[in-house]
Amino acid sequence: MTTSIKFKVLNITVWVAQALLSLTLIWAGYAKLFQPFEETAKMLPWALENPGLVTLTGIVDLLGGLGIILPAALRIQPKLTVLAAYGIIALMIVASIFHVTRGESSLIGMNIFFLVLAVFVVWGRTKKAPIVTK
Repeated sequence: MTTSIKFKVLNITVWVAQALLSLTLIWAGYAKLFQPFEETAKMLPWALENPGLVTLTGIVDLLGGLGIILPAALRIQPKLTVLAAYGIIALMIVASIFHVTRGESSLIGMNIFFLVLAVFVVWGRTKKAPIVTK
């Protein structure tokens, strides 16, 4: 494979990771912020104990979902995409710790998966396939 084709494949793969993170986080943010609280509480066992945390994490999810895709897609301050990926890494670490402290270790698989995707985005967008402004 030529270097140009390798770059294109890697770039597309990073875009797919960004899109997956974005869609998942925007969905989570929507679920926490805009659907009836009773529905959210059915999905998240801790919601009834911590309604303020539901709102806070909903805002963080929504901002992370927008930040991981929009700056790169619009080519306006694309370095913000990398910063959003770092934020998602921190969010997934905190979420994993939260679940472990509640005895919900079996629930952290998705957190770890999204953490790995965010690390991949950081690596891809800083080292191998950075987005440049026009």
